[in-house]
Amino acid sequence: MNEHQPFEATMEYAEGLDAADPLRPMRAQFRLPQDDRGNDAIYLCGNSLGLQPQRAAQYVQQELDDWARLGVDGHLKARRPWLSYHRQATAGLASLCGAKPAEVVAMNTLTVNLHLLMASFYRPTQHRCKIVIESLAFPSDRFAAQSQLQLHGFDPGKNLLEWAPHGGSQELHIDDLRALLDKHGDEVALLLLPGVQYYSGQVLDMAKICRLARDAGCAVGLDLAHAIGNVPLALHDWAPDFAAWCSYKYLNGGPGAIAGAFVHERHLGGDASRTLLGWWGNREQTRFRMKPEFEPETTAELWQLSNPPVLSLAPVIASLSLFDEAGIGPLRAKSLRLTGFLDFLLQQRVPDRVSSITPPDARGCQMSLVVKPGSGTARAVFDRLTAQHVVADWREPDAIRVAPVPRTTVTRTYTDSLSGSSGRWPNECRTPRRQ
Repeated sequence: MNEHQPFEATMEYAEGLDAADPLRPMRAQFRLPQDDRGNDAIYLCGNSLGLQPQRAAQYVQQELDDWARLGVDGHLKARRPWLSYHRQATAGLASLCGAKPAEVVAMNTLTVNLHLLMASFYRPTQHRCKIVIESLAFPSDRFAAQSQLQLHGFDPGKNLLEWAPHGGSQELHIDDLRALLDKHGDEVALLLLPGVQYYSGQVLDMAKICRLARDAGCAVGLDLAHAIGNVPLALHDWAPDFAAWCSYKYLNGGPGAIAGAFVHERHLGGDASRTLLGWWGNREQTRFRMKPEFEPETTAELWQLSNPPVLSLAPVIASLSLFDEAGIGPLRAKSLRLTGFLDFLLQQRVPDRVSSITPPDARGCQMSLVVKPGSGTARAVFDRLTAQHVVADWREPDAIRVAPVPRTTVTRTYTDSLSGSSGRWPNECRTPRRQ
């Protein structure tokens, strides 16, 4: 099917898209929630918690079996030895990040990693001490930046700068960030910005953000929680100082799954004097000699503190193997088709009631929908969707976030909800037929 032809708001058209989709078999590799009649939900919440890969249980069970069979010897003799278990994720994470394997490591959780990395890369002086975040930053990132300022003796009220939208929209403009740095650049020590803005779903121009930081002479860190596994990344070439992400959204690693971090290779191989240290950051070859002297790893593994939580990392490894089979390029192409078709259906069926605040030329899997005045409250619409077994995501104050993730979504699922002849949305959302 020609992807450039105009969309059609019919079930036949949607089924044609699905029939021509080479990634459609991937959906069977994941477990979908079901209603009390055994019908699959319309799951549009992978931006918040990704679905469980079918092989995740197998991977976890293997580690449980090896633990039972081997005990402590599993560190060296398990099918995937636990001593180096984090390296099972290295190639997959490097591929999704556009990084060298030495630049990535699976460890900890997102905010823990941000603090560990800021300990190395937020190095304020009395004059250059400010941190820049976006005005609608995810609260955890804001709290992390505020606390780093406070720990160094600076007032967040004066030294936390915000890159904000203008003109009453939700969209961030790179020219506004440039103007902010033109005014305050010599006072800024760190930019801490997302790859994808969590509320609006806007994909930011990460390459330009990194260039602006270099021009201003400050460090830059990226929060990729909503970007990794969603949009193509090229971290090595863009060259931020560091990045961090969680693994339970688009990476389908499960609730609270182990996270990951990136450190550009120009910062590797040092003496670790600017790093918070732990046992697992010591070179593996001498780690168990129990010497008081620290011998730093020469890769991003330097920032590890402790041995990896194997049972938490196993589902991440399972999911990364599926990314390797699909490829981020084909996934991105399908994502653009899915969001384009959904946008088309909304404009066809409910143009006066629902709109998207996600810039159409800067979106990943997510569209953030708002209900227009006179069409009821957004929360009421969300609750009605939920009653119809459409799993979306509510974010205060008034956004319904929907994410047709390409690994787990077929086009007909939301066509069922929006192709009714009367076009009433969501009152005529129907329970989807079993896929």
